[in-house]
Order: sequence, then C-alpha cells, then structure tokens
Amino acid sequence: MKSFLMLLLAVLAFGAEAHAQDCPTPPIDIKDGWTRATPAEVGLDPARLCSLDKVLEQWPTRNIHAVVVVRRGKLVMERYFTGPDEVYGTPVAETKFAPDVLHDLRSISKSTTALLVGIALGEGKFPPLDSSVFDAFPEFAELATPEKRKITFRHLLTMSSGFAWDESIPYQNPENSERKLIASTDPVRYVLEQPLSTTPGEVYNYNGGNTHLLAAAVAKQYGRNIFFYARDKLFGPLDITDSQWIAMRASGEIAAASGLRLRPRDTAKLGQLLLSDGKWNGKQVLPKGWAAESVKAHINGGGIYFYGYQWWLGRSLIAGREIDWIAGFGFGGQRLFVVPSLDLVLMVNSAHYRDSLQGIIPQAILNQVVLPAVKD
Repeated sequence: MKSFLMLLLAVLAFGAEAHAQDCPTPPIDIKDGWTRATPAEVGLDPARLCSLDKVLEQWPTRNIHAVVVVRRGKLVMERYFTGPDEVYGTPVAETKFAPDVLHDLRSISKSTTALLVGIALGEGKFPPLDSSVFDAFPEFAELATPEKRKITFRHLLTMSSGFAWDESIPYQNPENSERKLIASTDPVRYVLEQPLSTTPGEVYNYNGGNTHLLAAAVAKQYGRNIFFYARDKLFGPLDITDSQWIAMRASGEIAAASGLRLRPRDTAKLGQLLLSDGKWNGKQVLPKGWAAESVKAHINGGGIYFYGYQWWLGRSLIAGREIDWIAGFGFGGQRLFVVPSLDLVLMVNSAHYRDSLQGIIPQAILNQVVLPAVKD
C-alpha cells in the first residue's frame, strides 16, 4: 500500500510538472527571427502568466485575439483566441487567430510611421525636424499663412501642429476629422488647408492628419508610398515577411495613421527596437539614438499621459512601485506596451471597437498578469 501511494504521488507530481511546462504555451518556431525562452529563463513566473484566463473571466463579453510577451529580447509567451473582428472597419467572420494571422494595428500605425521618419532622417531623406512643413510641400504654398508656416515636422510628431482637428466625436459622425481625411481625394491638401486653432508647438491635439503629412514627406523623398519604404527599410530588416498597409479608397494613398496590419509577434518587434537602441539581431535598423529621442516626454498628451514622437508614455503601480512604460495605442484595444526598466514587451490585439473594454482589458493584462510575473 505504501509503495502504491508513493507511485501515485510521483505520477501526480509528474503531471503537475508537465502541466507547468505546458502553461503558458511555449511559442512555436516560425523562422521569424525570434529567439524563444521559457518564462523561468528570463525571470518570469509561469504561474502568474497562466492566470491570464482567470483574469479575462472578469469580462464575459471579452474579445481578445492575441497576447504576446517578450523579455530580455526573447519570446516567452503567445496566446491566441477565436472571435469576430474588423479589417479597417469592415466586419469579418469569426477568425481563429494564430502566429501567422495578420491583425489591424489601427493607430499603432502612427507609432510605426514615426519609426520610419527616423530611418528616413538617418538616410538624409527627410527634411530637418525644425523646418517648416510647407517647405516640403511647395505645391501647396497658397495655403501657407505666416502663422501656418511656423508648423514644423517636430510639431507633427508631437501632435502639436495647431490645426483645428476633432477626432473626439464618433467616427460615424461625418464631421469627424479623420473620416473627412479618409474621404478626401487629396489628403495632404485637406490637412494643410485646415485653419489653426492654437499656436503651433504649444498644445497637444490628437490628429491623424499630422501622421499623414509625415508619411507623405517620406514618400515624396523615397519616390514610392510609405508601405514600400516600410517593407524595404523596417519590415525586411526585422524579418517581417507578411504585412499589409491599407490604402484610403478616395485617394488611393496609404492610411498612414491607421491602416497597418501585422502579425502580433511581428508588432512586438517594433517594441523591442525601443529597448535595443534600434537593433534587431545585431542589425542597426533605426539610427542610433532615434528610439530614445522618440520616447522622451515631449509634450503633455491626452488625459494622464505624456507624449513622445507618436508614442504614449504612462505608468503602472505594482506592489507599491511605480513602473514607467511606453505604448502604441490602437483603436479597438490594440496595445503595444514597452517597459524599459524591466526589459519587457507586451502586445495585445482585440476587437473592442465599440466599447470601453478596448482600454480596460489590455491594461488589466499588463497590470494583473504580466508586470506581477516579473520576479527580479
């Protein structure tokens, strides 16, 4: 009897150990440049990461699609779910998400555009940041008032151009400025012809038109649209082999502010660039120093956040300790969190395009699952 009990305990212990090894589910190798590791190898508590499902149970209407965790430059966790989605606003059937399935990034497209501006600057193919935007678009000189000529590319990067612009009203409202931008047959003209509501450089105001002007300036120097530039200069060096950047129907121009689609584990690479001074697997993808400059607090952003160059700067309180983070925010619950002090990246995709859970659930995954899993 004693030997039987010992055997039973051994079997149970082995089963528990096997379960611990399987949770969180180890990332698979899809030959995309990521080095993989177990949570324990990079100082993360696997049991805490495995609490993800329990945390998500708080919201019966949750529609989370992907959760990817990276620490110390290594991919340690990826979870994918099934649910309905949208592709640039068009509903699609229920989708089974996986490592090789693209997902909308929405306004993380803005953060990506800012990375491309840095690359173009490093190549000498972008105007000086403190030069007038109108110098780069002489064909619209008739729109340049003396006050508008004070708008610089740095102002565009920090959402402080001063243009009258309102994306706070529902997108369904035809007066929404982004909706008008997308419907315009000449988006650059549409942005530049807007009147000023504040002095350039003084006040943050969320404006996808600013991002479009940045992308247009890159495209003008490169000779092709920003998607080609991204594939050549950013996605290729990052071993990103599948991507989509949707064009606006009326103009055919790339929707730089909201149209990018990537695989979740590829989006996490953008965050990793911010932790490695722009390097990926030994390659210098961004100019040295651009990552650090991009994520400085350049201006007071929306709500409680500071704002960098199209990146949000926030903080979390974990066990009485303030932890600063950088983030790309995208409509519907797309969140790319980068935590420099912990050498950690978290990417979340979801489809909460019509409710407040788009901000609540990704933040909970960060604060209740991933940050508390850090053991060192």
